[in-house]
Amino acid sequence: MKKIIIYIFLFTIYPIYAQNNNFLFIEAENFNDAGGWVVDQQSIDIIGSSYLMAHGLGVPVQNATTTIHVPEKGNYRVWVRTRNWAAKWSNAENAPGKFQLLFDNKILTTVLFGTEGVDWHWQDGGVITLTKEVVKLSLHDMTGFNGRCDAILLTSDMDFIPPGKVDELTQFRKKCLSYDQPEAAGKYDLVVVGGGIAGITTSIAAARLGCKVALIQNRPVLGGNNSSEIRVGLSGLIFKDPYPNLGNIVDEIGPIGHWALYEANREPASERSKHILKVIEENPEKKIHNAGPESNYEDNKKIAVIEKEENIDLFLNTHVYEVKKNKNKITAVIGKDIITGKESIFEGELFVDCTGDGNLGFLSGADYRVGREGKGETGEKSAPLEPDSLVMGTSVQWYSDKLSEPSSFPLTPWAIQFSEETSQKLTRGDWDWETGLLWDQIKDIEKIRDHALRAVFGNWSFLKNKSNDKDQYANYKLAWVAYIGGKRESRRLMGDVVLSEQDIVNNIPYDDASFTTTWPIDLHYPLKIEGLENEEPFLAEADQQIIKPYPVPYRCLYSRNIENLFMAGRNISVTHVALGTIRVQRTTGMMGEVVGMAASLATKYKTDPRNIYKNHLNELKTLMKEGIPTTKQH
Repeated sequence: MKKIIIYIFLFTIYPIYAQNNNFLFIEAENFNDAGGWVVDQQSIDIIGSSYLMAHGLGVPVQNATTTIHVPEKGNYRVWVRTRNWAAKWSNAENAPGKFQLLFDNKILTTVLFGTEGVDWHWQDGGVITLTKEVVKLSLHDMTGFNGRCDAILLTSDMDFIPPGKVDELTQFRKKCLSYDQPEAAGKYDLVVVGGGIAGITTSIAAARLGCKVALIQNRPVLGGNNSSEIRVGLSGLIFKDPYPNLGNIVDEIGPIGHWALYEANREPASERSKHILKVIEENPEKKIHNAGPESNYEDNKKIAVIEKEENIDLFLNTHVYEVKKNKNKITAVIGKDIITGKESIFEGELFVDCTGDGNLGFLSGADYRVGREGKGETGEKSAPLEPDSLVMGTSVQWYSDKLSEPSSFPLTPWAIQFSEETSQKLTRGDWDWETGLLWDQIKDIEKIRDHALRAVFGNWSFLKNKSNDKDQYANYKLAWVAYIGGKRESRRLMGDVVLSEQDIVNNIPYDDASFTTTWPIDLHYPLKIEGLENEEPFLAEADQQIIKPYPVPYRCLYSRNIENLFMAGRNISVTHVALGTIRVQRTTGMMGEVVGMAASLATKYKTDPRNIYKNHLNELKTLMKEGIPTTKQH
């Protein structure tokens, strides 16, 4: 029987008590009803957990609620794991993320949570007397500006202080929730970690060629940067020589509106392209590539295609955080449900890192790089003289809607403070609202996203309240701001070939040429704004070098030191400069198709990715020439 494991915000909590019954540990993200709060897992590896966040765009969100069962009536000290995310820039009075804790709709004294400390910590909520066995617990947002709560602890031991260090807290959390051993999720030919475009195409290609596949994604939707959570359009051309049938699956799962710029991709015009042009003519909003309406990204379509594949088991809301190995081979991965915390183990013969961040490769000990190589190492003309840690950043896109009447927006003293000279007079923020180019895109992702929010909210507040042109913005209302960052670059896993700028611009041929990259070598740099020198950049500029279509070697798609690890996506084996062309999503989708084909051959011959190149390259070329059958063909 086909297994579909899809946890889409189905909140259920059964508080588990410690052996001495002295306390209750309640995960905020596991509340019965999240209300208007959202689950954020982006920094789960850093802080040890996902958490609930009140992303209300300046309007307080609906309460998150749950029911707890009190083991004994009496007095309990209340601890809440939270932080003042803007503490670096504001005091407690101006903290943007204030929220209250309610017991049976009664406010817990006068404590305002989210007002103390720049780091995650346990904030003391004082003592409450509980006289009922069943109590309703609520998180009450007060600002709409991203208050956040990880967990709540009630203890009858007035001297007990919950552990603060992440490792100690993780063990404490597992003990409280009785999660001792992960449950067996199954054994697979191929385990795909990461459900962006590359993960989807990898899974479908391998499944249609006979592999039993587990697709693991740590969000409730598929698509990664192309999902409605991030809203980056699909770029890059498919159906290109030397393998013009690569791209079939990308075409099948891709939102139709994103073909608006590419309707002439195949000549002469096909029935498909004629249909696309008609759809665009009838629905002009579908032309919006980035930061468009939610429907433009067709999340349900992606999931529906996966659900129809008998050879794929889909696991949403599951974050892989641990790897089991036998020497240089991965034998299994352990994933944690970002809602319930329950753990599952996935055994496999082959694994694919489609996480973007190279998380699976990192956990397995794969060789990787971060940042820019120096000219002395790569000889690339676009490389800096010396290596450094600069990367392309994370975009937090946004847009507003025009209403028939004026709308207000709060003042934001904790945000970036803009002026007539520094403000961005816009009603929509595209890809260039990009930050974190000088920070660690993995360890600092919460800070990166938060700094972007300070820019978006601060700029909008200035336009609405202080700008000389505020009348022009009176009827505009902030409608959508991403809270999951759209990343471009972090770890790059090293393969047997590390693609360089020279390979691309000099059209260096390889015998294992595979998917074709067509996007320019598009590198991003921080854009500094005069008058905001004391703030980290929040905008970026692009430097583009046009290229001719270039087929990338297959040997960039597997790890050079972990025997059974493939990769597809922005984390493949390239230099920082070469990443500028291969990182766009139609291109990464074709990578996935190639990896799925190679995985089917590795399964057939009971071998590893490297030996596909050494001993079965001609068979891989045949598969690439034929392409993967689409739903209509399959």
